[in-house]
Amino acid sequence: MEFLLDPNIWIAFAMLTALEIVLGVDNIIFISILVGRLPAEMRDKARRLGLGFAMASRLALLFSLSWVMGLKEDLFHLFGQGISGRDLVLLGGGLFLLYKASHEIFVEVEAREEDGPPATDEATLKAAGARMFWGIIGQIAIIDIVFSLDSVITAVGMVDQIGVMVAAVVTSVGVMLFAAKPIGEFVDAHPSVKVLALAFLVMVGMALTAEAFEVHMPKGYIYAAMGFSLAVEALNIRARSKRLAQRAA
Repeated sequence: MEFLLDPNIWIAFAMLTALEIVLGVDNIIFISILVGRLPAEMRDKARRLGLGFAMASRLALLFSLSWVMGLKEDLFHLFGQGISGRDLVLLGGGLFLLYKASHEIFVEVEAREEDGPPATDEATLKAAGARMFWGIIGQIAIIDIVFSLDSVITAVGMVDQIGVMVAAVVTSVGVMLFAAKPIGEFVDAHPSVKVLALAFLVMVGMALTAEAFEVHMPKGYIYAAMGFSLAVEALNIRARSKRLAQRAA
């Protein structure tokens, strides 16, 4: 237990936890947007399962570090560019995120669903809800693996104690679990913020796709652009609220 008295351990834990939370922002947004399409009574369960998958995938990757680091070795070359297992995972995840976010933007802007006419029979509604629920959980699980891979590789570069990594992952997922519901409710209540969040996911998908071809795009730039956009939108929301209050008076 002497290692618990080492200040370097606690500094590493704090830094890694903060990094895991920051890297999990895109994961929370993705989960919040998908969960928002479910009936209200299913959303909390979907959030918990989604973040549970996120923690499980990160811990599984942490306990298979030799395999994870092996993913960085080139499998083949394409146009003179080495392609590794990590690159293929990032490419697949980036393309999936680009497609999903673009599709959700289309649905949101066009204000229509493409799932066909609504069911009227209660049993049919429950069956459709269950199918949608597990379909969304499957999509969350897929993107969790992509985000977890990048997160774990970053963690390995910062800390060499597996116990510190595990503690940081569990703590960060706990924080995300606490934050996911209010973030999801805020996004659902403000359609313009939802479109901004989807645009953020498009940028993340582009960054993952570029990363697969060794074109490094610092996430700080993406977060800064999204933060500026959200600040402008917050001013717009405040202005709209004041106008509505003036009209009501």
